[in-house]
Amino acid sequence: MSKTTLIIPTYNERQNLPALLEEVFKLDVTDLHVLIVDDNSPDGTGVLAENLKGTYPGKLDILHRVGKLGLGTAYIQGFEIAMQSGAQVVGQMDADFSHPIQKVPQLLQALQQEDVDMVIGSRYIPGGQLDENWPFWRKGLSRFGNFYARTILNLPIRDVTGGFRLWKSAALRRLPLNRVRSNGYVFQVEMAYLSRLLGLRFREIPIYFADRRWGTSKMSFRIQLEAAYRVWMLKGLYHDLVDR
Repeated sequence: MSKTTLIIPTYNERQNLPALLEEVFKLDVTDLHVLIVDDNSPDGTGVLAENLKGTYPGKLDILHRVGKLGLGTAYIQGFEIAMQSGAQVVGQMDADFSHPIQKVPQLLQALQQEDVDMVIGSRYIPGGQLDENWPFWRKGLSRFGNFYARTILNLPIRDVTGGFRLWKSAALRRLPLNRVRSNGYVFQVEMAYLSRLLGLRFREIPIYFADRRWGTSKMSFRIQLEAAYRVWMLKGLYHDLVDR
């Protein structure tokens, strides 16, 4: 059986965490583990996560970081820990219930049964949808950001900014993770771009992307600005992979 580790970065997700883990561990997935990567949340998310380890013995691990170090480094460190612990499948998922937990088995089945290296929970293929209660401007901004990155980098993936993904560990090991520098949500774009350059195969599964249940969004103008300019930088950063 394959060990699957879901990496969930957290910063002030105390309200979401208990219910989230309960839903995750209800899934009919063999040998499923969760790695929480907490950035020293002021609301005590990390402490709560430690307390919950007793509820899920052997299934829940916590990486405590010294401060708010960003999404990209959280995932990179999480990938390394998951692979070192023997996970054959490594997943990415938000802590705020925006990603439909019940879709994990479907994504996992596609990854294991099809000739692919990565499966993406996609908002932008037929059947995918953004939260129906989002205002028009918010949906438009999300769609534009995705279109912007896809067009500049010529990516065949429809949802390049989405963060609900499952990877085969063997595929992750092919990526030069030590070169990844994006630390906001453009991290997802950089990983998608690297995957295309190295010829990884992917499949997109439609999802309904819901608004967070509790807490506040981590999106900021600084993160949006990083995404806008860094997309242009990626071609130069990986010119050696483009040209080979």
